[in-house]
Amino acid sequence: MNTIRRKAPKSVQTERLCLRAPFKEGDSLIIHQAIIGSIKELKPWLPFVQNIPTKDETERSWQTAYHKFNERDYFRYLIFSKERNEFIGVASFENVDWRIPKCEIGYWINTKYSGNGYMTETVQELIKIGINQMKFNRIEIRCESTNIKSRAIPEKLGLNLEGILKNEDRSADGSKLTDTCIYSITT
Repeated sequence: MNTIRRKAPKSVQTERLCLRAPFKEGDSLIIHQAIIGSIKELKPWLPFVQNIPTKDETERSWQTAYHKFNERDYFRYLIFSKERNEFIGVASFENVDWRIPKCEIGYWINTKYSGNGYMTETVQELIKIGINQMKFNRIEIRCESTNIKSRAIPEKLGLNLEGILKNEDRSADGSKLTDTCIYSITT
């Protein structure tokens, strides 16, 4: 089967934000600092922060993301405020399947910028890009059913809650089974 692997833009502007693809010198340090500052809020939901990654681990992760971006397998963006160029968080097109084509959108926010609508603005823009430029026929957002802040984003943007998969995954720390909400938009 011949599939087209479309290019994602390397930089995107919204009203208040600049999203840019990896990876510039110094990025891993600001990401690492944001993880440390946000660990309390991120730890319940993200396996990669169960132990704070080292600076080197963070840098390797972003170098891998850079290569996957260029290979058109995975598209991770850093989010900055336009006004002050402050690091807001991360959002990505992940689990891309070009045969359909479809993807998931994943995200996390630097805690000190939470509650300002930045991630909703980011996800809204990624959905537009995903449909109009990447030509995804299906975009999903998956999150743990008890992650109310994460669920608020697809709900605010009008994505369809297709279902809640019971005992579908493990908690970020691996200690218990969790339910997964699947939101989607299709074309």
